[in-house]
Amino acid sequence: MKIEEGSFTAILGPNGAGKSTTIAMLLGLLRPSSGTITYQNSKPRIGVVFQNSVLDAELSVKENLQVRQKMTGTKDQAEILTVMKRLGVSEFAKKRYGRLSGGQRRRVDIARALLGQPEILFLDEPTAGLDIQTRQAIWQVLGELRQQDNLTIVLTTHYLEEADQSEMIFIIDQGQLIAHGSATSLKQRYAKNQLVLEGTDSETLKRLIPEELEPVVITDQQLLVNPVSTQQAIQCLLAVQSELQHFEYREGTLDDAFIALTGKEMH
Repeated sequence: MKIEEGSFTAILGPNGAGKSTTIAMLLGLLRPSSGTITYQNSKPRIGVVFQNSVLDAELSVKENLQVRQKMTGTKDQAEILTVMKRLGVSEFAKKRYGRLSGGQRRRVDIARALLGQPEILFLDEPTAGLDIQTRQAIWQVLGELRQQDNLTIVLTTHYLEEADQSEMIFIIDQGQLIAHGSATSLKQRYAKNQLVLEGTDSETLKRLIPEELEPVVITDQQLLVNPVSTQQAIQCLLAVQSELQHFEYREGTLDDAFIALTGKEMH
């Protein structure tokens, strides 16, 4: 695996595939049983948002950040105020961490990870269990931070749409790297587009479609085709337009590619 500086990289895999173990090795929390991990800068500044929070529920937001900052060897109050403002946590800085909502806690977790101006930010399931609006808000913040600071972000997630924006995806299963590439290239290679055609008779529709497209009868009225491109889907629709009553077209997704590679759905 090679992770480029300033990139957004996602590590995906089913439960138990080794995602968190990989992150732990990259962080130096686990010693690899074989192989080597090399950083361009031998001692990079690293920030981590762990799967489970490591902050104190009884301390306030600001107190938690102060404790973390002391671990980095500094006492720069301006840095804490800046990080809180950037993550939108200033308004509840005096609230106890344990009293915050899930989305608020995640913002504080990210604020904690940004203390010390990290070059690399590791995110291990950062939005697990959060509602979709909160997830989107957190990813908007992370996107802004990445643009402003040229952060290298390494993500593990169960939400494949979060990985869709990454430059590089590594898919692992049972501790093995089984595929890698951009979201677009993985979808092109492993995910099939689906065109469902509906008419009065599926066999009549089938006769109008070129054999190389290998149309599959679903029901007496429905036919499934897997066009390799949108253009091919349009050509297929034109070929059957005299018999066509209804159609649905869906491009292959990262979920489709993931299932094709691992035989499992993300949970």
